[in-house]
Amino acid sequence: MTVKLSDIETARERLDGIIIPTPMISDARLSRVVGASAHLKAECLQKGGSFKIRGAYNKISQLSDEEKKRGVVTASAGNHAQGVALAATLNGIRSVIVLPEIAPLTKINATLSFGGEVVLHGATFDEAVAYSRELQEKEGYTYVHAFDDERIIAGQGTIGVEMVEALPDLSAVVVPIGGGGLISGIAIAVKSLKPHARIIGVQAENVAWVNPSLKAGHPVYAEPGQTIADGIAVKSPGEITFPLIQDLVDEVVEVSEEEIARAIFFCVQNNRLVVEGAGGAGLAALLANKVPIRSDDTVCAVLCGGNIDANLLARVLEQVLVHQGRYIMLKLLVLDRPGMLAALLNHVAETHANVIEVFHRRAMWLAPLGRVGIEMLLEVRDNEHGREVQKHLEAAGYQVEREGQGDWEE
Repeated sequence: MTVKLSDIETARERLDGIIIPTPMISDARLSRVVGASAHLKAECLQKGGSFKIRGAYNKISQLSDEEKKRGVVTASAGNHAQGVALAATLNGIRSVIVLPEIAPLTKINATLSFGGEVVLHGATFDEAVAYSRELQEKEGYTYVHAFDDERIIAGQGTIGVEMVEALPDLSAVVVPIGGGGLISGIAIAVKSLKPHARIIGVQAENVAWVNPSLKAGHPVYAEPGQTIADGIAVKSPGEITFPLIQDLVDEVVEVSEEEIARAIFFCVQNNRLVVEGAGGAGLAALLANKVPIRSDDTVCAVLCGGNIDANLLARVLEQVLVHQGRYIMLKLLVLDRPGMLAALLNHVAETHANVIEVFHRRAMWLAPLGRVGIEMLLEVRDNEHGREVQKHLEAAGYQVEREGQGDWEE
């Protein structure tokens, strides 16, 4: 079977009433950044928090009665697990989902909430996949692959049809790539309806197999790396998806961890949307000007998922604030006497900076006797305001050091 537009249109009929036709958001600020009409497809608002329900339901709903009776099994790092669990429950069948033992509790609980049976096995995603295949052989379950399946691809392609309908002038689509199921489906749909539209794929540079594979002319495994875009941290291409990427994708770019974090922050700050690392990868490429865009383009980035752990989201937002100069750390010495800290904070208040945290340091700094070290984490308007705060304190007689962001190795 080769996936055609007709398969995607049939999948769309099958998904009618099951999924949410997610909104297309016109983004004025992003448009100014890229110099063209820019839009976001908010698939992060989909049932299950990502696009995965589309392909999973299209696949599972077409199983034979015998296959449904046996139930389904899969392995996942998160989003596919939730999509399969929800799709199986909607079809009234059993689903067994193998997650790595290090899977976040939020993703485990979400999968359980959709009716999936969670099995924790293995230290890595690959070990979870291997065990899910063992369960398939042992128990006779039907396997639901995360991306390398024509019915999965056809389901994901329904996003492309929705995009073209919402944006008749669509000329460039930016899509994250993990295993390639999402971009394959979207590319088939968009290229069938808008042959001259460009399809640009995006990978996290720490786990990127597409460009090396395209250069080699055959699948090349990515070196394992750490990324906050865990939803696209797939180190090998699919047998079905790789040829489709070769034929239909015009360009693939890679984004850094800092660029992905900036995209997550951008969505929260400007669009009131929560996206995960993988979900923001396409937007990250646009914000970093890594995608060639013409002034007459109508471009759309797919926000493919919003299942981010709350702790990680908090860390990402805080780190971006530091990079933007909105959070600063000042270090200084004051006399170790009553009222000295209050006087210092009064000087800070005069600058209209907001105190987030204050730390007293004695032994840690080996501060001179009679003095105490003070570290202040302050919220300021921007870098210029931060410099004004430092100058104001120096003018008041304090010796001030501004802490840098550190020299941590990535």
